[in-house]
Amino acid sequence: MANSVLNQPDAAAEVQWQPKDIIRGLVWKIAIATWLLMAVGSATRVMNAGLACPDWPLCYGQLIPTAQMNLQVFLEWFHRLDAAAIGLSAIALLGLSVFYRSRLPKWLPLASAGAVFLIVFQGVLGGLTVTQLLRFDIVTAHLGTALLFFCALLAIGFMLSPYEATGNTGKLAWVSSIAALLVYLQSLLGALVGSRWALHQCLGSSELCSVMNSHIAGIVPATAATLALAVMAWRQPALSSNLRKLGNWASVCLIAQLVLGLATFRLHLQVEPLTVAHQAVGAALLGTLVAFSVLSWRDRVLSA
Repeated sequence: MANSVLNQPDAAAEVQWQPKDIIRGLVWKIAIATWLLMAVGSATRVMNAGLACPDWPLCYGQLIPTAQMNLQVFLEWFHRLDAAAIGLSAIALLGLSVFYRSRLPKWLPLASAGAVFLIVFQGVLGGLTVTQLLRFDIVTAHLGTALLFFCALLAIGFMLSPYEATGNTGKLAWVSSIAALLVYLQSLLGALVGSRWALHQCLGSSELCSVMNSHIAGIVPATAATLALAVMAWRQPALSSNLRKLGNWASVCLIAQLVLGLATFRLHLQVEPLTVAHQAVGAALLGTLVAFSVLSWRDRVLSA
């Protein structure tokens, strides 16, 4: 009896401290930092600050270019600083996943290694973006890889989160996955429009209108798939509350994204905060669809 009483604090501490909880918290922090990084990257582009630091990885040969600091230099410098912090955090995630692998899901070290690969590749693309003077294909790949890294983090986080299956997802897992894919492709088209300044050139001289029109046409399938998911989730009986909330958030993000996209187009990209918000909300919509997909697939597997 005495031994059981004396051992209670240690048992409680063991319950409170779990590697899975620590890693999940780290993953959420990296995901938020990545979302902010993409927003800062968008601001860097629309403010024409992509080459404000003419060298890489330093800025004017310094860690902190105090003498050259202005808004454009700060945006580019802070973008790199945030990216470096995320890279180190991803390496820490991998280290923790390997160190505590005996107490974690077997897939986690491999998933963490994949995340590290993506962020390293992202860093290489970031350097090439500067050294290749903002070449449009590299800029587009830079954002595309950032979105993949963001989605990978969300997938890891929601795979580690507690979830109670209901067995009532039906075809929602497939619909959400298709919607996520379509929104990702639409995001790539948007990045291509931005990196080639296709809207300005289309409105000014009819050049690159095919790029701009492709992005506009891409709105239809991405919107239809997301709306189908939201309606199906709303009508699905006894659906998990987490999935229902994510379905509602997808609807909110979609409406906000359509409004921001229309405003951005009407104002010819002249209002920088609108352009930044358009990309940030697009990333949030993609993340919401990925989260829905992960949980709905987990539901199908757990209830099978």
